[in-house]
Order: sequence, then C-alpha cells, then structure tokens
Amino acid sequence: MVFVRLENADDLLTLRLWEAGTLGITEGNGFVDAFFEDVETASQFGVPEPVEEQDWVARTHEAFPPLLVGEKFFVAAPWRTEPTPPGRIRLVINPGAQCGTGYHRCTQLCLEAMEKLIRPGDSVLDVGSGSGILSLAAKLLGAKRVVSCDIDPDAAGPDTFFVGSIDAVRSGTFDVVVANINEDVIGSMRPDFERVARVRILSGFQNDDGEWTCVVV
Repeated sequence: MVFVRLENADDLLTLRLWEAGTLGITEGNGFVDAFFEDVETASQFGVPEPVEEQDWVARTHEAFPPLLVGEKFFVAAPWRTEPTPPGRIRLVINPGAQCGTGYHRCTQLCLEAMEKLIRPGDSVLDVGSGSGILSLAAKLLGAKRVVSCDIDPDAAGPDTFFVGSIDAVRSGTFDVVVANINEDVIGSMRPDFERVARVRILSGFQNDDGEWTCVVV
C-alpha cells in the first residue's frame, strides 16, 4: 500500500481521488494524504510513498472531526458521537466519493450564506448537489421544498432529485438557488440562475487574492 501527499486539495480533486479508487483520504496541516493499493494508480496524483499497515477505516474516521460552521451548523460524520452544542443544528454528512464534506472553505461559505438568507417555507434549488450537504442544510433551515440536481447519477439529495441540467427548470420557480461548482460553470450558468431564483448563492471559485469566495446576488 502507498500514499501520495497533496497540497490544497479542493472538492474536485477529492472527487478524482475517489473515482480513481483511493482506499481513504486523511486531511491535516494543509495537506491531504490519499491511499492506494497500487503504485501505478497513485502515480497519477504524485510521488507514491510506502506506508505501514494500519486500520484505515479508523484513520479515515479520525480525519473528519466535528466542525462548527457559521453561527448555526454543527457538521458531523455519522460515526461521531459528540453532542450537538446548544443552539446548533446537527448536519450529518458521510464523507465519501461525492463533493461536499463540509471541510472545504467553499462549502462553509455557502452554509454561512444559507443560514442568513433561507427562511422557513422557502423553495431551494441546489445545482451540482454532490453529497447533498447543501440540500440537507436547506431542509434543516426550514425550506419547504428542496430540489437537488447534478449531472452525476451517484450524487445525493434529501428531497426531489434530478440528474440533468438547469435548463429543465421553469423561470421564477425558486426563492433561492445555491451552486458550489467552479468558476467556468458558474459563469456559463449565471443567466439561468438569475432566471430561476430571486436569490443566488454562488461559490466554488477564488477572488483576485487567491482566496475561496462566495457571491450572493
């Protein structure tokens, strides 16, 4: 067994690692370690290094401690037993092959914006839902209807889910649209976002200083 150490691994790179068959991913000190059974696959991402045999399930579990996000959310993997802090909403997400673990700054920025903008009874469209973390957050914030859509059939959503594009959505259908994708896709889809919802929460890109950012329009 070998591992490769990567810097600044975003959700898209994490997805590529899972698709390539990584046995597990750990994060810490600004690095991501991805573990593979064979050297050839690991070499696609960096210089493989040998590792001692360990309990990789336990190590992966340890790599995802609970996380406070914004003023309302307590993000926790399903195996975490820590109590939810008073005044927080427990957001349970299983870190896996889909984008959206709650640990990437873009996901956190979206959650911070959502807790301020989504009101009970709102309808929310989550474009590029990945793990479904933002859709689930919308439900926990009181959204009456949440629709998740993604071009990946393995993506998840807690409510209505479609594999497809935003083209199928009627104009003015939603109160809020949230999209955590990437700059190119956000740019190409922005007219559609403006068409389908009055409030748009957009992230997945960096500002001029190289910092991950979120735009609310």
